[in-house]
Amino acid sequence: MEILKVNAIEKSFKNKKVVKELSFQVNKGEIMGLLGPNGAGKTTTIRMIMGIIQPDSGSVSFRGDGIGKGSKSNIGYLPEERGLYEDAKTRDVLEYLGTLKGMSRQSARENAEVWLEKLDLSGHEDSKISELSKGMAQKVQFIASILHEPDLAILDEPFAGLDPVNQDLFRGIVKELRQSGTTILLSSHRMNMVEELCERVFMIHEGREVLDGNLKKIKEEFGKDLVEINFSGEGRIISEQFGDRISNLELEDGSASFYIEKGFSPDGFLRDLPEAVEVEEIKLGKPPLHDIFVAKARGGSHE
Repeated sequence: MEILKVNAIEKSFKNKKVVKELSFQVNKGEIMGLLGPNGAGKTTTIRMIMGIIQPDSGSVSFRGDGIGKGSKSNIGYLPEERGLYEDAKTRDVLEYLGTLKGMSRQSARENAEVWLEKLDLSGHEDSKISELSKGMAQKVQFIASILHEPDLAILDEPFAGLDPVNQDLFRGIVKELRQSGTTILLSSHRMNMVEELCERVFMIHEGREVLDGNLKKIKEEFGKDLVEINFSGEGRIISEQFGDRISNLELEDGSASFYIEKGFSPDGFLRDLPEAVEVEEIKLGKPPLHDIFVAKARGGSHE
């Protein structure tokens, strides 16, 4: 069942169309990735979803209705451009933002205390936002976006600026939110995070849709198998022996990765490999989302 529907929205700035007839839906209980290179129109799309700016044409609906004040109280939004009241105390900021979403001050305070502890911010309740590190302030803004227990959370680059430890912490929190029933629209350049968290992805490039669907099926349909090997011997023989039967060859001393062309198989590769190259380890897999992302952004594919 869809919770968010975007129908043929378009947006122009100074006669330049930056979003071009985009349509997609987010289903209840899923994590969906909104992807695209810089300047693709992702943040503009999110701002139209949130009603911050209005589309020139098309529509956005939440649970079948337009985005209004009532629906916004059931949506959480973490913007890409962070911004909090620098001179206010952490607790006061969260209480205030919670009340804007319809919470009582007491409920906002209680939820804030739970989340501050969960995100390792206990003891900073009375610290001003300006006194927090960048990573701490980002945690506070994240808490503000989900404090009111929204049905839909829209997270725009939630992992940006975080160290690896806190990236892992946020990744775990996103999974917990989904398990608790929160639907999530996730926009991120960190393909490894998207690949792990998202069931479906919607990718745009230059304001247009270029990819939409189940991530597993996209990988299966995209094309070739990815082969990664460790070996001993002369690596140049791989290129010389197989030519156009493999592609995207990356060769280093003792290791190589490449795609097997359609009509050729990993078994065929091993069978035809000269004895001068001895395979010590081989790994087969589908193309990583990073490669699909880059190929689509460049207007091509592995097919």
